[in-house]
Amino acid sequence: MSTNTPLLRVRDLRTQFHTDQGVALAVDGVSFDLKAGKTLALVGESGCGKSVTAMSILRLIPSPPGKIAGGTIEFEGRDLLGASDQDLRKVRGNDISMIFQEPMTSMNPVFRVGNQLTDVIRLHRGSSKADARREAIALLAQVGIPAPEERIDDYPHQMSGGMLQRIMIAMALSCQPKVLIADEPTTALDVTIQAQILELLKSLQVSKGLAILLITHDLGVVEEVSDEVAVMYAGKIIEYSARTSSLLETPRHPYTQGLYASLPSMQRGRTRLHTIPGSVPAATQFPSGCRFHPRCPHALPVCKETAPPWTPLENGSGVACWLHAEAKP
Repeated sequence: MSTNTPLLRVRDLRTQFHTDQGVALAVDGVSFDLKAGKTLALVGESGCGKSVTAMSILRLIPSPPGKIAGGTIEFEGRDLLGASDQDLRKVRGNDISMIFQEPMTSMNPVFRVGNQLTDVIRLHRGSSKADARREAIALLAQVGIPAPEERIDDYPHQMSGGMLQRIMIAMALSCQPKVLIADEPTTALDVTIQAQILELLKSLQVSKGLAILLITHDLGVVEEVSDEVAVMYAGKIIEYSARTSSLLETPRHPYTQGLYASLPSMQRGRTRLHTIPGSVPAATQFPSGCRFHPRCPHALPVCKETAPPWTPLENGSGVACWLHAEAKP
């Protein structure tokens, strides 16, 4: 495979949920590429469809009520949506691993952390019990767990949130995947531990050549670790930048501008933080036209009627906003 060929290619992904209120368009036409050794950040408020996008990649959407209604997901040229359950099980963990939100609730509280880690190693790599334990201890040391020979026999409740998140990372890396999906990996952690986890992910990426899909609502985290950024709102990607620094220096979409303005800054002193009025609409009640227009301070009449086209920008970036469209209807 060429070095320029993306490891993961998602095109026009659509994931829906059938609810009592109607069909929820949780992911509605999402497309992106993830390259080897790079980090793509998928950014947006809660309810924008980021986690559903991640779960769709591994086909972990509960059915019913969920359904992947269309699009394509390719890993190294292989179609994941058309793959059999047996073939997909070989991809999960071995090729694509995922760190889930909330480490305190992601592990089984009645089993020792070592047993949960060695079970993954034995299942995917066919290791003996003794070999799996040795590999697990080495992994715990690699992710910075002190005295791993002792802590491997602890229960989850005996560890802090930061240590559990490190164990979740060790579990995700246990089968040496090529793609790591990190779903809000620092949300439940204090800022000091958050910085350590981000530094750990960066160092592991360099040493192992991982491609990372980072899901977050925090542009501060994005600035620290990502190479590329896709901003998601109401089930759609509304802005993409091939260079994180370019998006943070010159955000084009009003929603991205609002997110960036919401970041606290030492330069602003004690002034009130900027907020985006309103909230993300329910996926069963998206407005017509641009889905952000009810909250947008720059909305045009056309925004209320017609969805904006995707407008390519420099360096392969792009934005879906009538303010930047070359032609208006």
